[in-house]
Amino acid sequence: MLNKDYYIILSMLEIMEKIFRYTGNYHSAEELYQNDRDFDAAMMNFIILGEEVGKVSDELKAKNEQIDWQKISSLRNIIAHHYFGINVDIVWQIISNDLLKLKNDLNMIINH
Repeated sequence: MLNKDYYIILSMLEIMEKIFRYTGNYHSAEELYQNDRDFDAAMMNFIILGEEVGKVSDELKAKNEQIDWQKISSLRNIIAHHYFGINVDIVWQIISNDLLKLKNDLNMIINH
């Protein structure tokens, strides 16, 4: 792994920890959405996460096709450009189901 990629992956892991911290006390999309501060903080961190994906080398992406790098970037674009049209239920599903898998995949990359 390129040294640059290592630090980008570490940054991505830190960003995901922030998302978990901002959303961890909620039990539903609606609950999260009702708290403007935590919802906005989580959305901003999804934008940053997507920005970081754009910095990952093509080599690392090609070696780790189990991660849908494009989907992460696409989510960033949706949040950044269509903020008031975000489907909160889909974001909640990503937080609840997909983010932990991404965290585990990134930890595997770091540890190998």
